[in-house]
Amino acid sequence: MQGKKQYQEKLFINFQLSDRVPEDNFYRKLKETVDFNFLYKSTAEYYGREGQKSIDPVVFIKLILVGYLENLNSDRRIINTVRLRLDILYFVGYDLDEELPWHSTLSRTRQLYGQGVFLEIFKSILKQCIDKGMISGRRQAVDGFFVKANASLDSMIEREILDDADVYSEELEANKEDEESVVNINNDDFKNNGLKSKKNPHNKTHYSPSDPDAKMSVKPGKATALNYLGEVSVDTASHMITHIQAFTSDKRDSQCLPEVIENVIENLNESNLTVEEVIADTGFSSGEALKSLEENNIIGYIPNRAQFVYERPGFTYNSEDDYYTCPNNKMLTCRGTHKDGEYFNKHYRANKKDCNICPLRSKCLAYSKNRALIKDTIDRSYYVRMHQRMQTRKAKRLMKQRQSTAEPVIGTLVNYLGIKRVNTKGLVQANKCLTIAAVAYNLKKLLKHTTRRVLANVQALKKKSKQTNGILLNALSAFKQAFATQYYFIRYGKFEILRDYLKTTF
Repeated sequence: MQGKKQYQEKLFINFQLSDRVPEDNFYRKLKETVDFNFLYKSTAEYYGREGQKSIDPVVFIKLILVGYLENLNSDRRIINTVRLRLDILYFVGYDLDEELPWHSTLSRTRQLYGQGVFLEIFKSILKQCIDKGMISGRRQAVDGFFVKANASLDSMIEREILDDADVYSEELEANKEDEESVVNINNDDFKNNGLKSKKNPHNKTHYSPSDPDAKMSVKPGKATALNYLGEVSVDTASHMITHIQAFTSDKRDSQCLPEVIENVIENLNESNLTVEEVIADTGFSSGEALKSLEENNIIGYIPNRAQFVYERPGFTYNSEDDYYTCPNNKMLTCRGTHKDGEYFNKHYRANKKDCNICPLRSKCLAYSKNRALIKDTIDRSYYVRMHQRMQTRKAKRLMKQRQSTAEPVIGTLVNYLGIKRVNTKGLVQANKCLTIAAVAYNLKKLLKHTTRRVLANVQALKKKSKQTNGILLNALSAFKQAFATQYYFIRYGKFEILRDYLKTTF
């Protein structure tokens, strides 16, 4: 007989949220594992003693975390998603009939709290991971990535138009809930006033009034966009994030490395862990970066930039007296320090008279403008030590390890934890977004750690039992074979052969 379900909504129902959330649910385990009550003390300075009560700080942080755990980059979507999920409601601490906070409350509270609150949350989760033995701290892989800013290239204006830009910036700040419509109005106004941007805007000539900290940048194979530069440090032993930070995208990775290293050391020193080695790609190579590593007694594994030349055929460098010797045995002395593009180089020149009469002048690789010229970085000693280190087998192995450590973490943050684009304005707010995304990543690893340990123990027991069973089966088979052999000798009266067999076997 065909069944047909009839649904009629009940007027009264006996329902308990905790009974509907399974024991192995992620948010239930997260609620039982992490205690966020320390936030009441951390955020007390942002509130007065009078007035209307604000959103609970713990509820706010949990809602923000849900946004990154569920890959939601909109405060409105966070609230709408929480309404439909029993497990998230249980994690946040709301019942079915309770009204959730308004989505704009999340944006205002995020701006209210300082970066120190978000860093304290990150360090608290990091400490729990360290206490469980998940982080060694000895070797760190550092890498950078672009994060799209909450601004459009169409909103960029020339820096000369300061008065109009200030007016429109004030309008944007006053109407943050309608940012997109305000930007469009600004664009039309600028076009109508004949203030169109140039065909090729640049960070030095143009900026976005809605987010002045967002800078133009481009990644190979991608379109130019307004971005922020994220730098992340990952522990190679466990793929846990030990530090994450946002910079303006007009900076290079090498400029950010010294500050990142200092923050990583500070985060790990609080748990008595020491950073010994750092792995990074060529983008982090600079004299300033290499110098900061050696000052902190850290061994770096960073391929030198292409501008550095370790050996010049035919030219010999004298490190004691700081000069080069050419193939004709003439000296190229240092004639001062000059800035070539972005780097400061020493210029080594030979005597013009020596070059004019040199028989090797036509074949000289350094001959330029009537004399030999060699440009060498002022930080040559740092680059030389790094070059020699990178020739070892260990360095080649660690560079492969870097690709399988930092890059998958960045891919997870961008594609699954809501960091493809920040939903805030300004560098300070972007830092908060990246910090909480790193918290969400580490929390996932923290909750999986226990499960993996239990599974590993179960698999080890299964393997041990299989080995034991195999030993028993082999012993039983050998016993059967020996018994059958003895029975054969006794049956046919071959006692002498049986005696020799027992002597050799047992």
